[in-house]
Amino acid sequence: AYGVALAARQGADLDAALATLGATRPTAVNLFWALGRMRRRIEAARAAAGGTPDPGALFVALLAEAETIRREDIEMCLRMSEFGAPLLPDGNILTHCNAGGLATGGYGTAIGVIRTAHRQGRRIAVFADETRPYLQGARLTTWELQRAGVPVTLITDSMAGHLMARREVAAVIVGADRIARSGDVANKIGTYSLAVLAHAHSIPFFVAAPRSTLDLSLPDGSLIPIEERSAAEVTSLAGIAIAPAGVAARHPAFDITPARLITAIITDGGVAHPPYDLSLGEIAAV
Repeated sequence: AYGVALAARQGADLDAALATLGATRPTAVNLFWALGRMRRRIEAARAAAGGTPDPGALFVALLAEAETIRREDIEMCLRMSEFGAPLLPDGNILTHCNAGGLATGGYGTAIGVIRTAHRQGRRIAVFADETRPYLQGARLTTWELQRAGVPVTLITDSMAGHLMARREVAAVIVGADRIARSGDVANKIGTYSLAVLAHAHSIPFFVAAPRSTLDLSLPDGSLIPIEERSAAEVTSLAGIAIAPAGVAARHPAFDITPARLITAIITDGGVAHPPYDLSLGEIAAV
């Protein structure tokens, strides 16, 4: 949304800006939700002006809408955190990627639930997956939790099963980029593996996401587009090669966790439980 406002400030072609921003992230439906709101603002301004609106006034209107989206996002995160905090057991909570303030308007989805539970005096600590290959967990999540005063321990992605087998993980909570009507969830690559491990060890697996992440037009996760990112992010780390030159590599940036592996989906409209096609529909209608 801020990108659209900046394009207006620069006098850019706003239709082209909307298309460019929309092409950056095919998996995350929140992106299109926000761009849709900005497009409606642009169309309303054009209709009111009978054509081309005043550029300065249009920028002010689009910036105001972006600010509204940011404020609403923080409020949504706070609401879902209040809904989700009671679900977390005491002990070590495992999370993956970054679902905190850096990924939202300022508080966080999965990390927001953890922060709220910790603030309420719960005996909670966090295992943060590094989240290969882009290391969002190592670079972002650990930094956020340290600043929030939540005890956090960084682990590699491959350590999760070992810690679960040793009964050192009480629950898993992650964010989401798109949730289908069936309750299938798209999230950062590696999430599906965690859900399978959690299921095998009878550990609750929670997803926290705002209602803007729901895509009830898709019956199940098989229809969610999966972004493929640069293979260079797999073969190099911070610009340093970690694989032989010319080796083939792939980087699907997301995977699909089926609804049957998810204990509950925490939203700003309440907590959804199976069957998700019914509970998510009810929450979306709130």
